[in-house]
Amino acid sequence: MSERLIRIGELATSAQVSTRTVDYYTNLGLLAPAGRSAGNYRLYDPAAVDRIALIKQLESQGISLEEIAAALSGGPGDVASSLARLDDDLKTLQATIEGAPTAMQGLLAIIAGRVHTLVAIALQIPPDIPIL
Repeated sequence: MSERLIRIGELATSAQVSTRTVDYYTNLGLLAPAGRSAGNYRLYDPAAVDRIALIKQLESQGISLEEIAAALSGGPGDVASSLARLDDDLKTLQATIEGAPTAMQGLLAIIAGRVHTLVAIALQIPPDIPIL
């Protein structure tokens, strides 16, 4: 039996965002309503709460909403290939840090740390996340 669908206000409250944010994410294609109520309210799957949390986490790392939408719309295969590219870039960056002047090493280490954080976030994306 499937879970009960929730209205936009309940989704916003559960995800700790405003209803305007849910509207905005929906308009960008980051979220999709699962249906409509008899009163024509948009209804969302409860899993949208986790999706919003993921979006906020990626956004906090400096990734634009457009980039997030593109990444999440591609499915697990695209995420896997993106992770492989990030891993290659991280290895290149770590090699660059070792040969860089001391003044640059700190900045490159910060960038490498951000890449590592993004990879960790991406690994948390469930393989069955709905593609919109």
